[in-house]
Amino acid sequence: MDQIKIGKFIASCRKEQGLTQASLAEKLGISDRAVSKWETGKSMPDSGIMLELCEFLKINVNELLSGEHITMENYNAKSEELILSLKSENENYAKRLLHTEVYIVVIGVVASLVMIIAGIIIAMKNGEGDSLASALIVGGCVTVVVAALIGLGIEVKTGYCKCSECGHIYKPSSFLKTAFAMHINTTRYMKCPECGKRSRQKKVLTKE
Repeated sequence: MDQIKIGKFIASCRKEQGLTQASLAEKLGISDRAVSKWETGKSMPDSGIMLELCEFLKINVNELLSGEHITMENYNAKSEELILSLKSENENYAKRLLHTEVYIVVIGVVASLVMIIAGIIIAMKNGEGDSLASALIVGGCVTVVVAALIGLGIEVKTGYCKCSECGHIYKPSSFLKTAFAMHINTTRYMKCPECGKRSRQKKVLTKE
């Protein structure tokens, strides 16, 4: 979606309805600064107030997200274009989440190794009973476990699983079963809810 285009469209519709940024913001129960950010393309209206915003601007959600008035002649084309745009954005968001997972795990592992090694060095110098050494070693162990759990949570909840047997794409119903299933990277060996066979369930970002 083109946020600049959408912002200009919001500003145009607001003016058509004889509303100032302040008056529109008051009707929506938000700050006029938020409206200003929409109109300059710096942010998008929250989904929770989109319908209300459209009501005040006398447009529909498709028009809002397209950044232009839609006639009946091009309604289907615009709707399809919007769906493809949203699908692309969802896929890009999922990719960013998976990249974030990698960063979290790598940073967590590095930080934990630094803490554990520092703790071991201090313990060798001051003795095994040194409180700082113990705290660093325990902290390092906790850090790597927390990073792994956060990364695992992101990976499991992001995207879908695709059965290699029947091609069924689905969201796993059990977080724990998915999290602890045998896996290589993001491919997991699980039972498909559609065909009932156990096979490698590949990670896909969107439903095809």
